[in-house]
Amino acid sequence: MHASDIDSPGRRAFLQRSAQLAFTGAAMPTVLNLAAMGDAAAFSAPDGSYKALVCIFLYGGSDYANTVVTYDNASHAAYSAIRTNIAIPKASLDATALIPTTPLPNGRQYALHPSMTGLANLFNTGKAAVQLNVGPLIVPISKDQYKGSNRTLYPLPPKLFSHNDQQSLWQSTYPEGSTIGWGGDIGDLAMTSNTNSLFTCISITGNSVFLAGDSALSYQVSTGGAVKINAANNNVYNSANVKTVINGLLRESRSHILENEYNRVTKRAIDAEVAITSAIGSGIPLGSGTEFAPFVPVLSGNNLASQLKMVARLIAARSTLGAKRQVFFVSAGGYDLHDNLLTGQAQNMTVLNNALNAFYQTTVNLGVADKVTSFTASDFGRTLTSNGDGSDHGWGSHHLVVGGAVNGKEFYGVAPPVSNTDTVSANDQWHVGQGRLLPTTSVDQYAGTLATWFGVNPTGVNGAVSELDSILPNLKNFGVTANGINYLRNMGFMQAP
Repeated sequence: MHASDIDSPGRRAFLQRSAQLAFTGAAMPTVLNLAAMGDAAAFSAPDGSYKALVCIFLYGGSDYANTVVTYDNASHAAYSAIRTNIAIPKASLDATALIPTTPLPNGRQYALHPSMTGLANLFNTGKAAVQLNVGPLIVPISKDQYKGSNRTLYPLPPKLFSHNDQQSLWQSTYPEGSTIGWGGDIGDLAMTSNTNSLFTCISITGNSVFLAGDSALSYQVSTGGAVKINAANNNVYNSANVKTVINGLLRESRSHILENEYNRVTKRAIDAEVAITSAIGSGIPLGSGTEFAPFVPVLSGNNLASQLKMVARLIAARSTLGAKRQVFFVSAGGYDLHDNLLTGQAQNMTVLNNALNAFYQTTVNLGVADKVTSFTASDFGRTLTSNGDGSDHGWGSHHLVVGGAVNGKEFYGVAPPVSNTDTVSANDQWHVGQGRLLPTTSVDQYAGTLATWFGVNPTGVNGAVSELDSILPNLKNFGVTANGINYLRNMGFMQAP
């Protein structure tokens, strides 16, 4: 074992969970004790149940104000005065008004973008929730502390308002250059639950730091299925014999350590492609079968829907793949709307609404709606102030969580006042200029709530750092009351694991 592996989440989980079983050592034969220790490294799933997390990353910075739109008369009037020519008229929001079980304080109301009728219906029927004003934070912080100079007590997330860095912060809690994401860290803990650990973390959209773990690998597939190595699957120079020879060369063991590792990785890729191709082609219709019928009307020109359909096909094949815990990553671009916001946002919201609604309905058809939780994330929110035809880079944003295990029909977090002022006042505590939201919920709190439902242990054993804190290093700074806000370690939008 390398020294760098000592503090990996998977190793810590093994040691902590093994400690819980230590009492069995004296009374059990060695073989049974080893079996118990093997179980200790896996998530607790006594009924053999399946769970999946699906991150939908919106690249470019999602405009919070025209996604989850303030709807009560007073707030909408203030929003319209600030946004001027990029505000959505109140009458256009009637069909997507959100009706929570618990009304927000001070008569605050919200609606979704007019294009998001399907997701509004999921919210109003209890299958979706809204997390208000979430973004990267290291510690709870007020506007005074943000504007102050004491960065020892009140550190700021690095490189705010930078696309690449904030994408990385959302996905890994570290700026650009990070090599480990919290989705991959969850995968480190979950991979022993699966027959083939390679299928624990799967991206349908290429590389992302989100799915990179210490041990878990981000396995990539396309919207059409597993990615094949051409030389191992197709005739080379129109010769089947050459293909056969190349296959042999790619798979055989070598004496040179680097050559052998290259062949080992290549063989793993070939075997994984065969396994995925076989699994998604067995027993589940590939096209418009009844399980996947919700995707049929929205696939044309909707790449996000195509990605989510592949996720659904992989989930449908979970038994064949031997998967009980999986983390998926899909994405959509085009959210950096400095210009043409009204048209661009309408297009983006239509894509998101149709894709995510179809995906949820498909999980219902597959009988796993309460086993699969989807959530949105993005670089940052955007300014409430119009720059003329769009909005600029912000900080906090509102996000959606969808699934049968969501405590839906509710808003979580703190609804910010509608303001664009840069003045420190009680009425404008949560804006830092141009209507940029200072987050009142951290990404760590948001991620921790999802991870706890998934099976990550939030409690340390014998004073040790918990699994949850080991993968979300800033979470230890929350679970406190500050700035008039109760910063909960678990935001409550997920049912108990």
